Amino acid sequence: MYRHRWLIALAAIATSLVLVSADADARAGRSSSMGSRGSHTFSAPPSTSTSPTAAAPINRTMTQPGAATGGLGNAAAPRPGLLGGGLFGGGLLGGLAAGFIGAGVFGMLFGHGLFGGMAGFASILGLVLQVVLVVIVARLIFAWWQRRQSPQPDYASSNASNANAAPAQNFAGLGGMFGGGGNAGPATAPVTIEKEDYDAFERLLEDVQAAYSNEDLNALRREVTPEMLSYFSEDLSDNASRGVVNRVTDVKLLQGDLSEAWHEGNADYATVAMRFALTDSLVDRNTGKTVEGGSPSEVTELWTFMRSRGGNWLLSAIQQG
Repeated sequence: MYRHRWLIALAAIATSLVLVSADADARAGRSSSMGSRGSHTFSAPPSTSTSPTAAAPINRTMTQPGAATGGLGNAAAPRPGLLGGGLFGGGLLGGLAAGFIGAGVFGMLFGHGLFGGMAGFASILGLVLQVVLVVIVARLIFAWWQRRQSPQPDYASSNASNANAAPAQNFAGLGGMFGGGGNAGPATAPVTIEKEDYDAFERLLEDVQAAYSNEDLNALRREVTPEMLSYFSEDLSDNASRGVVNRVTDVKLLQGDLSEAWHEGNADYATVAMRFALTDSLVDRNTGKTVEGGSPSEVTELWTFMRSRGGNWLLSAIQQG
């Protein structure tokens, strides 16, 4: 009896190993999380009904933590100008102003008047310094007045209500596969995603997988960002060195919804959770024999798309759901 139990356990282990190896996980992205999401690269996208669990963090990216992305959420650091930052700052005239006023205060403390401490140089020099001081003070007042008059940017609140969120989408043309809307990320302007945008996302899902399967870098160049193209090119080169080719067929979107959409700099971003079916396999280049995978499977991933103003959507990141 114990012998039969041992054989049953061994058969169960073998079956589980077969099932694990059935999915090659060699599709575009190789089941990893890569790319860039602008200022949201290192923050988790909101969960959705398609991907209710937290997405895997991006661990393969060219974006540096804390780097300014040009979005509304990253105010440009003040640059020292002629007068520098702050009251006197580090600018040329700022340093002179501090020196002049310091000399004046020194003279006042010893009873020589504002510029009495500098009388040893020349009275004309004292007059020039007073004129310069007046100009500097006038410039400071004018700069302060300009800042008060400048309109402040309208930032989206990090706890924006549903009124500021991207409106829900549910399209009959997609069979209800795309639906729901997500809130824009903190300190970035919200973006409304329309039906044609969802159609573009679904089309890119199929086209990117097909181009990756065909090892067509020219097609990928039209559909992904340069960063993603570099990752795909590296993966395809690795396949070539191993003597295998990835085949992805029967890609079909089953369900999808918007996680978040936002605008920063001159670009729009949209992160979409997608559950799709596919047949993923690794094939020997010489014999055509399936080395790994080959069985139909389902995958849930979050794809982030970006576009320049007036441009087409491009794939900019993939995260595992």
